[in-house]
Amino acid sequence: MSVKDLFLKLLLTSGFFLVHLTVLAQSFSSDSSYYQRFPGEVTSRFYFSRKYTGVDIKDRLGEIGELNYRPNSTLNMGIGTSYHAFNLNLALGFGFLNPDVGKGDTKYLDLQVHAYPNNFAIDLFGQFYKGFHLKQEGYLTQEGENYYYRPDMKVREVGASVKYVFNGKKFSYRAAFLQTEWQKKSAGSLLVGFELYGGVAKGDSTLIPSSLMINPERDFDKMGFFEFGPNVGYAYTLVIDQHYFIMGSANGNIGLGFNNLQGDSKRTNWNVNSNYFLKGSVGYNSRRWAINANYVFSNLRLAKVDGFNNQIVTGNYRLNFIYRFLPGPKVKKALDTVNPYLYL
Repeated sequence: MSVKDLFLKLLLTSGFFLVHLTVLAQSFSSDSSYYQRFPGEVTSRFYFSRKYTGVDIKDRLGEIGELNYRPNSTLNMGIGTSYHAFNLNLALGFGFLNPDVGKGDTKYLDLQVHAYPNNFAIDLFGQFYKGFHLKQEGYLTQEGENYYYRPDMKVREVGASVKYVFNGKKFSYRAAFLQTEWQKKSAGSLLVGFELYGGVAKGDSTLIPSSLMINPERDFDKMGFFEFGPNVGYAYTLVIDQHYFIMGSANGNIGLGFNNLQGDSKRTNWNVNSNYFLKGSVGYNSRRWAINANYVFSNLRLAKVDGFNNQIVTGNYRLNFIYRFLPGPKVKKALDTVNPYLYL
């Protein structure tokens, strides 16, 4: 099964899961003194965003040190809307936002779903990247080059993280990340859930630059991985004067998984690793409009193989400008047609 097929199955499964949660939502009631909902209103947004997935190769034996491969993903500008459980965002990486800085081209499809049904936080990932550069400017480059660039290097990763929010009646993820709600009083919540990730990173030749002269027996051009396990964490929103907020969320994961490195030989190891998943948001929220900046970061440590402690890092940061309004009768009818479920 390809990683694309796996991601589609994860997406389909999560879709059925979200529909099931809409039914359970009938019995859910929030504490309006802590956060306010806006049923029947449209949340419109204008935003800037950038997503990325990178590979860190860490040699604990000290032959090469650490290599940080990153894509040259675009800074995107777009618009979006939210109505009940329906969310739609459309953005493009316009040329004037992305001047050529000599990092090399990256072709990518980055699918990220961050959903917050009542008492749950669900994150789905599907990353398909080709073309990476080393993060360090000028490292291992020849004269006239800014970055060491690998147009052949590919990364394919799919994953899911599901967390139960114990204090969903007082704490709102949606207020911080979707702006469909307004957190008026400080609150936090314990988070407990489960995660799984799998994928591959590979190149047409060794992923370790030949100029570093690594021992050929440790060299590799392909890295496959899979990890799963429980997570636990905490989220908290500090609210100042009802309108200004700072929100932080941190989850730790103990994952059992394998990692295999393939070069002249194939080396595989199973191990238990500690990973972490961070979210943050800061901004201003009010009855009609809001502005905020948020960041999502996932660090996936892979099983140690032949002295390598490699990891996959995934990030997504956004700047949102929000305005809420009541739709007219015709627009409301059209929106209700495409969004038949309960308010989550």
